[in-house]
Amino acid sequence: MAFKPADNPRHANSWYAASANDKRVRPALEGEIEADVCVIGAGFSGISAALELAERGYSVVVLEAERIGFGASGRNGGQIVNGYSRDLETIAGRYGRDKAVQLGAMSLEGGEIIRARVAQYGIDCDLVPGGFFAAFTDKQVREMELHKAVWEQHGHDGLEMVSKADVGRYVKSDRYAGGMIDRKGGHIHPLNLVLGEAAAAESLGARIFEGSRVVGIDQTAKPVVRTDKGRVTASYVLVCGNAYLSPLLPEIHGRMMPVSSQVMATEPLDAGLIERLLPANYCVEDANYILDYYRRTADNRLLYGGGIGYGGSDPKDLTGVIRPNMLKTFPQLKNVRIDYAWSGNFALTLTRIPHVGKLSDTVFFSHGDSGHGVTTTHLLGKILGEAVAGHAERFDTWASLPNLPFPGGRAFRVPLTALGAWWYGMRDKLGL
Repeated sequence: MAFKPADNPRHANSWYAASANDKRVRPALEGEIEADVCVIGAGFSGISAALELAERGYSVVVLEAERIGFGASGRNGGQIVNGYSRDLETIAGRYGRDKAVQLGAMSLEGGEIIRARVAQYGIDCDLVPGGFFAAFTDKQVREMELHKAVWEQHGHDGLEMVSKADVGRYVKSDRYAGGMIDRKGGHIHPLNLVLGEAAAAESLGARIFEGSRVVGIDQTAKPVVRTDKGRVTASYVLVCGNAYLSPLLPEIHGRMMPVSSQVMATEPLDAGLIERLLPANYCVEDANYILDYYRRTADNRLLYGGGIGYGGSDPKDLTGVIRPNMLKTFPQLKNVRIDYAWSGNFALTLTRIPHVGKLSDTVFFSHGDSGHGVTTTHLLGKILGEAVAGHAERFDTWASLPNLPFPGGRAFRVPLTALGAWWYGMRDKLGL
């Protein structure tokens, strides 16, 4: 099924854009305005921060170069996965046990924020509870058992191991040796979620301008954010561009790498078939380093994602990359039509931990959620709002975590990272 760009202009050729509840195009910024806070980027981080600040009574302006949810926030797999891209034991080993305890205390909050906002503002985004982590090998099962024990030390009581015999309760596939369910996980239509949150912020007085790419920031005591046709003077600026942030701020841009992931959606399947494949309607991701992820949609499609492109590069044939993996999992879908295929970039840091901090006393930033953005962006957007409001304790915890540049600079960061990924991918294939 061809996507008609005129139906939702400047969005990717995705099922999300085609099925968005709100396809209004917001105006671009023209002229000079003032606000308490100017947010750059209308993805999950920026909109989460804007809504938090609007709820606190601040006047907020959001500037988006393209459309609300244009980037990873409106293109991802739609999975509510708790935690971070690195487990809490790794965090403890790197940064100390105290930091692991502090981050562990926040690790479920992103999902809680999503569920609370959906309920409070009546956001129609197909929220469904439950996630399943699928293990290919006994080694991966044992690693999940260790992760479960650590999570439970930090108060996560929603996890349950699944034996090989019981995998079929969640996924009808013979690929897996077992797994783990997370009852506090789930899945959503991510573009409809961010659009609903944006509308909630607007209902509280926030102003959102699309087609308003930032071309400069005057980092003075009262900073000025400039676009081609307008200027925003604010007391604070929050930079939330993530993988789609231009090189405007090299001190941020140089500490992250855009990485693409590919997603496709089948034609609507027979209800009985999709229920047999995913009987619990949980979202699924596997335990490989370069993982596959998939779920049911509200209109009975299978949405299947995977693959990776360091530097933000995409394969010429998106379906050709993803479909073979889907058929390994569900060979019974060999004759099913693919209606949509798209890609999107997320921001990767060298540490795989979000990079949070200040460029000045009035310019804050957050980026680099490294593949765990749906929940982490909601958490960090709220924390940015707290910091502006004078409650910076949690912001300072994140800002204190060391962030490192990629080795090899811009010229070699992609091949060096790809080499590391190849190594871990080979270990997965060999079961090591």
